[in-house]
Amino acid sequence: MVFSPKGRLALMFLKHYSCCSDQKLVEQLNGNLEYQFFCDIALGDQRIENYKIVSQIRCELAEDLNIDATEKLFYQHWSEYISNPSQATTDATCYESELRYPTIQKLLWEAVHWLYRQLRMTCQVLGKKMVRSRYLKWKRRYRSYSKMRRKTAKKRVSLTRALLKLLKKFIDFESELRKSHDITFTVRYYRRVATIKKIHKQQEKYFKTGEKIKNRIVSISKGYIRPIVRGKEVKPVEFGAKVNKIQIDGINFIEHISFDAFNEGTRLQSTVYKTQSLTKRKLKVLGADAIYATNKNRKFVTKHNIKTDFKRKGKLPKGYKDEKKLKAQITKERASRLEGSFGKEKEHYHLKKIKAKTKKTEILWIFFGIHTANALEIGRRMQQQSLRKRAA
Repeated sequence: MVFSPKGRLALMFLKHYSCCSDQKLVEQLNGNLEYQFFCDIALGDQRIENYKIVSQIRCELAEDLNIDATEKLFYQHWSEYISNPSQATTDATCYESELRYPTIQKLLWEAVHWLYRQLRMTCQVLGKKMVRSRYLKWKRRYRSYSKMRRKTAKKRVSLTRALLKLLKKFIDFESELRKSHDITFTVRYYRRVATIKKIHKQQEKYFKTGEKIKNRIVSISKGYIRPIVRGKEVKPVEFGAKVNKIQIDGINFIEHISFDAFNEGTRLQSTVYKTQSLTKRKLKVLGADAIYATNKNRKFVTKHNIKTDFKRKGKLPKGYKDEKKLKAQITKERASRLEGSFGKEKEHYHLKKIKAKTKKTEILWIFFGIHTANALEIGRRMQQQSLRKRAA
């Protein structure tokens, strides 16, 4: 079954609306006429048997995604239903990838296990003897270690030392095989091996010196993910994409998305410029939390006559009561609508754990999750407007 361009986009929106797996989505599409109409297809007595079609379309769209240009088109179509375009709020959140908590021992064992399996297969094809190692012994030891309720420092250090040595042996043997035999592998294989080498280098240095690791890799399959320190009581560190968002009358837009940690306080000026490029109007009111209230940002909003909810410095001026009421309203708007939308998107629009496999598809997943929530909100406003017209 070939989907039209409209149908491909509709399928991505439907994915986040239904919050089900790719296979389940195809099964639903086969038996639901409304889903078929929405995706611009008519199956009749046919059935889609390729369950990977959703993933294939996601990969194709991810290659051509232009967030800024697409969001401008969305705003043009939705502007009729967005009031107060000169007012906005901004904040950052983290959309976590589906990833087990990456302890050093887990990470090293995954690298050892994957490289061992690849070397075994390569040696079988070449008819070469596998390098001697005590892989099975350390496999049993790692399993017994992982089942321990109390993992003492002595056990952690001895296992880490052994896994580092074993991984180094496999890395050297892999390099020797490639030099001595004219064999080629897939691009994915070369990337994974390069990631494993970086992991070994980082963890060996940390093991010997205890220095903090820069650009720490936490997964062999997703080498682009970095720890994002959020400072929350329940979850101090998160692993996924950090997004700085703009909200205009309850509708969210992506200002900046990155898998590397960044200080959202430095993004205030670009937030103002993006908001004005979307609305084609001068921004008059901006709500943002205390991290954005730097001296540089305060000078910027004062220069452009933008009212904020930043706490004032120094002596309070006369007539501050009215200003205080305005600041309280802006803070309430940000704390309730904007921060509330984070939880709504994560719980109801498939953004709690991002299950995509590559960097580009994860960004596309987040993009459609955010705008599926927007589209449904705009749909509700359209319905309410039509009901008011009928009543009038």
